[in-house]
Amino acid sequence: MIDDLFGGAPSAPAPAPAAASAASGGTASRRAGEASQAHAPLAERLRPRSLDEVIGQHSLLDAGKPLRVAFESGRPHSMILWGPPGVGKTTLARLMADAFDAEFVQISAVLGGVKDIREAVDRARLAQAQGRRCIVFVDEVHRFNKAQQDAFLPHVESGLFTFIGATTENPSFEVNSALLSRATVHVLQPISEEDLQGLLRRASQALGAAAPEPAAAQRLIAYADGDARRLLNTYENVVRMVGPQATIDEATLERCLGAQLRRYDKGGEQFYDTISALHKSVRGSQPDAALYWLVRMLDGGVDARYITRRLIRMAAEDIGLADPRALRLCLDAAETYERLGSPEGELALAEAVVYLAVAPKSNAVYTAYKAARAFVEKDGTRPVPLHLRNAPTKLMKSLDYGRDYRYAHDEAGGYAAGEHYFPDALDPPPQFYAPVPRGLEIRIGEKLAQLRALDDAAAAAAAAPDQSA
Repeated sequence: MIDDLFGGAPSAPAPAPAAASAASGGTASRRAGEASQAHAPLAERLRPRSLDEVIGQHSLLDAGKPLRVAFESGRPHSMILWGPPGVGKTTLARLMADAFDAEFVQISAVLGGVKDIREAVDRARLAQAQGRRCIVFVDEVHRFNKAQQDAFLPHVESGLFTFIGATTENPSFEVNSALLSRATVHVLQPISEEDLQGLLRRASQALGAAAPEPAAAQRLIAYADGDARRLLNTYENVVRMVGPQATIDEATLERCLGAQLRRYDKGGEQFYDTISALHKSVRGSQPDAALYWLVRMLDGGVDARYITRRLIRMAAEDIGLADPRALRLCLDAAETYERLGSPEGELALAEAVVYLAVAPKSNAVYTAYKAARAFVEKDGTRPVPLHLRNAPTKLMKSLDYGRDYRYAHDEAGGYAAGEHYFPDALDPPPQFYAPVPRGLEIRIGEKLAQLRALDDAAAAAAAAPDQSA
């Protein structure tokens, strides 16, 4: 199943229901185009013509699964298709239009605007007057602003058209809640290696080419990284370069695809070694080496969004509270790259990498978190002490929930010295977090030492009457 490659701009609306337009993906249009199929790109020739031809997405399309049921019910519903590139979001929308003989109106949120939305509404009304359904498909719907997304609401509610939005971003954050509440979110997964192997076999047959040798096929599939469109485009380019009868082995792929494939076999050791080198250079406070490995990854074609995720992890794991600004800087770099793309946004990644490398280092929080997890996994489920429990009802108050709790803001210095916050039986309480003597954690360590001194003084004061007695 290939996303976003099953046709270009939609054609004019059909003059009558019996003559489906090219935009609606009708069978008449497809038959008219069969003569040109021999010259069409491979991805176009392998476009699924029915639901049974679709590869992948078994959790949505197998018997009894949500999208299969939607197709078979005869009643389409508005939905958001969320998944990475090349997994079939556009394909599913077009197949749904075919299944219901619906007018198919496609809008690109990257290039479109209010004018396109109005035109879609007009086409939907025309289809309705002809007794046909209409499906409005918005690609990259997260690119529309709130006002543009809201423009769909009254028409979705009235049933003028079925809305299908496609996005690579989490719809919880990028799609308006009002629109989200009127659409079912379906999560699409990257195409599995097994399904990509089947697609590669179909591609070999379609091109009349010898199948790649097993090792080369594995490299191609790893390079595609779950993206069917990328697999087909890459394989077709290789066949064009070497000829359909040539043997395609790993050496052939190296020669045709160059450093990009050689450096970044996504299933191979070198890819992970390079990521490891970047992480260790940052941890080792070597900005020049860190920049070198960053550029190697970008030059090799690694998805910059993957790099941003790793940088965010480095900020949390290796810099931590020694410089809390590092985490925010990495999040800002990720957002900047999303807005600017490549190559402009790559400078923000370089800035983040250099900052992480020169920032003071601390894994104290990382170590404390692992220690706390290990402790909880081995320990039992201890009850929450009564004084720490919430007491929203009279019954809970009568059971002493919250009794004797000391409100820190009412205490001297805003600290309830000697107060106990662990379960009662944990004595002495464990200590997980140990600040390092670097960066902001120097001051954090001093602060914790002061608070512990107050706790010790409070404990000594509480024990003094017993000692005098």
